[in-house]
Amino acid sequence: MESYFLDWANLLLRWVHVITAIAWIGSSFYFVFLDSSLTPPEDEDLKKQGVSGELWAVHGGGFYHPVKFAVSPPKLPGHLHWFFWESYSTWISGFALFTVSYLYSASTYLIDKSKMDWAPATAIVVALAFFFVFWLLYDAICRIFGQRKNGDAIVGALVFVLVCIASWLACHWFAGRAAFLLVGAMIATAMSANVFFWIIPGQRTVIAQIKAGEPVDPIHGKRGKQRSVHNTYFTLPVLFAMLSNHYSFTWSHPQNWLVLILMMFAGAAIRQFFVMRHGYKLGRNGNPLPYALVGVAVIVGAIVWMRPAPMAAVSGAPVSGAASAIPASASGQNDYKSVQAVLEQRCYLCHGEAVQMKNLRLDSPDMVKQHAQAIYQQVVVQKLMPMNNATQITDAERALIGRWFEAGAPTGP
Repeated sequence: MESYFLDWANLLLRWVHVITAIAWIGSSFYFVFLDSSLTPPEDEDLKKQGVSGELWAVHGGGFYHPVKFAVSPPKLPGHLHWFFWESYSTWISGFALFTVSYLYSASTYLIDKSKMDWAPATAIVVALAFFFVFWLLYDAICRIFGQRKNGDAIVGALVFVLVCIASWLACHWFAGRAAFLLVGAMIATAMSANVFFWIIPGQRTVIAQIKAGEPVDPIHGKRGKQRSVHNTYFTLPVLFAMLSNHYSFTWSHPQNWLVLILMMFAGAAIRQFFVMRHGYKLGRNGNPLPYALVGVAVIVGAIVWMRPAPMAAVSGAPVSGAASAIPASASGQNDYKSVQAVLEQRCYLCHGEAVQMKNLRLDSPDMVKQHAQAIYQQVVVQKLMPMNNATQITDAERALIGRWFEAGAPTGP
């Protein structure tokens, strides 16, 4: 029953998280586009009001004319829309999902004993430390170097190095699937912290200065924009890290830390193309196509590098090693008896009589038959199970299950 309710919590939190993330990223992308597409106002009245840029757009059968005041408008409107709940809701739902999916069952999903044989409490503390330490170091980099000459380039380079170090540590300390998600959540935490500690407080300060009739300090707008731009470059790397848990060939690779770095770098490069293309159309910067080409080239290079090596046929060979559950005489067959021997040794620990994780028992032929396709997908195709390969299933045993499924998944004698 506990597993059943955890599955519901996982589903509902994931649903909420995706919805709020769409709202946050959508508004972020829109405002980056808007800021990059503004042109100097042509109307003299707008110029007198202090408008620094305008944009005409058509959408949904109507015309829109947003304008931007460089520092402050001449008068505050009665209703001012804020963009912050999208960020906060995304982080809160994401952290809750991370807690339910990984922290609550740290010994199963977070810890890989072949890397670090931590106690669950230790693994949880170290994982949470990634969030706080990364934010403190990233924020310090922005404070120290952000306002210097070539500050954006310096900050970008240092943050990239910081992400690389964090990726290497996460992939060497935690289970691969959890490591990728942890790095994505770490960066997403910095994104939401940018909103909470810099963007919104700066905007509140500007509004307070306007209401008090004081001169508005433009530094608040500059800092807010800097952190907002950082957030937009973080989005595609974070999305890759979040989606990767569905594709085991990424986080199960022997150099999974490098896979993560390459794909996040590719995402940031491609995002640079989309950010600069609006300015390119207005003649403000050069053609950003090389950034997109670099990103695509990195992805293609990763695909070629990670391609699986041809495997020798194992259909007729017995499984090597004394720990194998397959009798030598039956290892090349498609019969259920051979498959049952593998399930007993590799799967009953979590899906047997004593424990039924995900409400699934594999010690019953009827249940095995009912869930044959899921077993095939999880064990053979995606190689997600056993989790972190805790029971050391072999490639030959996976191949046996694959042949059994392709033969119609028989469970009879």
